Amino acid sequence: MSASKMNPQGDHRSLVDVAPMARQSGLSLWLSRLEGPQTMGRGKGFWAAFGLAVLAAAAYPLFADGWTVGNTAYFLVWTFMALGLSVIWGYAGALSFGQTAFFGLAGYAYGVLTLNFGAAYGFTLVALVLSVGLAALLALVLGYFMFYGRVTGVFIGIVTLAVTLVFQAFMAQTAGPEWAIGKARLNGFNGMSGMPPLTIPWPGGDILLYADVALYYVLLGLLILVYLGLRMLLNAPFGNVLVAIRENPDRAEMLGYEVRRYQLLAFILGGGLAGLSGVLYTAWGQYITPSSMSITAAALPVIWVAFGGRKDITATLIGTLIVIALYQSLTIHGSQYAIVVMGTLLVLTVLFAPEGIVLSLARWLSRRLSSAGSK
Repeated sequence: MSASKMNPQGDHRSLVDVAPMARQSGLSLWLSRLEGPQTMGRGKGFWAAFGLAVLAAAAYPLFADGWTVGNTAYFLVWTFMALGLSVIWGYAGALSFGQTAFFGLAGYAYGVLTLNFGAAYGFTLVALVLSVGLAALLALVLGYFMFYGRVTGVFIGIVTLAVTLVFQAFMAQTAGPEWAIGKARLNGFNGMSGMPPLTIPWPGGDILLYADVALYYVLLGLLILVYLGLRMLLNAPFGNVLVAIRENPDRAEMLGYEVRRYQLLAFILGGGLAGLSGVLYTAWGQYITPSSMSITAAALPVIWVAFGGRKDITATLIGTLIVIALYQSLTIHGSQYAIVVMGTLLVLTVLFAPEGIVLSLARWLSRRLSSAGSK
């Protein structure tokens, strides 16, 4: 006898027919969360602009040389860490200076794994997953002791910065020959080098994703998937609870939400995304050094996210790309000038647009368009 289910009209429908409808309903629900109260942008105009931006980014390598495209891929590498910090700081309300610790741990883990086991049979992709998982595990352990230990406010920033600087100081003194994990020499302040790039196994021969057009397209596709996935997640109940915790954690707890668990989950997600940036950076340049975890490196993601608008991932993404491009252009004339400009930019943002320059401009433009449309 076949299982059946009575629908509201009284007839029976096979569960075989109901299951695809349930799956379709679930997919439609998640797709509907691409728009919502926790993310900027909705309607045909926004998605048309998004599509044009993606097409422009996809067409860019057709009008630029491989070296320039490879450098542009470097910009995309950092966006994942910025998006993760936006989730932790902008949505969950916990300012973290530990993103570069997750970044560095994942980068070094990728180097150790690939230098010891090579790149054959797509092992670099396995190393990427394991390294990101290790960064997420560090975020789990650190976040558990912080949030369940009732660490709040500015002390979260102090603890995460301390962990980052301790990790950097430790890695900087690993110069001796005794500091090796199998075939992988840590090399102290000079860093680890010589690890293979990301390698995709292919029947006609492995595809090596050096800092060129192929890697650019992989990073662009991955960024689009992560961005859209975060939009759906943040417009789901999970994101709504994070915002409620950010606005008033005591009220959220009174309503029955496990505040520390949600903060921990956001911290793990942000740590994993920072680890993803670390792996991609290491694979892009085929090196990783302790300087990637310095106090300057720890402060830069905060500037990117603050400039864009920490409370919205779209503003964060746009602001990060703008500031990284500015920073890279300034370093041509000297890194000291770039640091001064970044500090000035942060001060101006805090004073005149605490919600973020990009987010404030987007809201102003939206109000102008709404008022013009109402006339």
